[in-house]
Amino acid sequence: MTILYLHGFRSSPASYKARVVTQRMAVLGHAADLICPQLPASPRAAMALALSLVKDIPAAELAVIGSSLGGFYATFIAEKLGCRAVLVNPSVDPLKNLANAVGITTAWHSTEPFEFRQEYIGELADLKIARITDPSRYFLIAATGDEVLDYRDMTAHYGGSRQHVIAGGDHAVSNFEVYVDDVLGFCGLDAGR
Repeated sequence: MTILYLHGFRSSPASYKARVVTQRMAVLGHAADLICPQLPASPRAAMALALSLVKDIPAAELAVIGSSLGGFYATFIAEKLGCRAVLVNPSVDPLKNLANAVGITTAWHSTEPFEFRQEYIGELADLKIARITDPSRYFLIAATGDEVLDYRDMTAHYGGSRQHVIAGGDHAVSNFEVYVDDVLGFCGLDAGR
């Protein structure tokens, strides 16, 4: 089973959740089965990169984990390819809040400039999935205490899917190590539970 991990907006493979997944997969002897790219700022380029990395992997042997904006991307990929996806506090409609992010800033794990251009809003619109087609292929982890996104939007969008709603918590899911084995199990890896 190959797992594609997609980080969130202004994030990277050095994010907390990406590191937890990387470390757990290494312990389980599956380090080589993880693909965790640095995504470009352009949504179109991000999806082109992600799809190119998994183009030769059958849907039954692929799962995607996405956090925040990465959850939005993971949903697009799961719908396009028919694979499973785990969404961790996913952005359901990034057009609502990323319009305010247009401009130059830095990424969370780097001092390199990060530019989010106006045309990227249209690229996000092109990737929006209005309704998931097969809820059984999705596992949602949503925190009621998410300070960035509303968990109720998430639970509604992924209605009928497996859902774990965390009472309280935060956008980063700061205790993600508690959930990683369930996440990997849903993806198809035996995490020993």
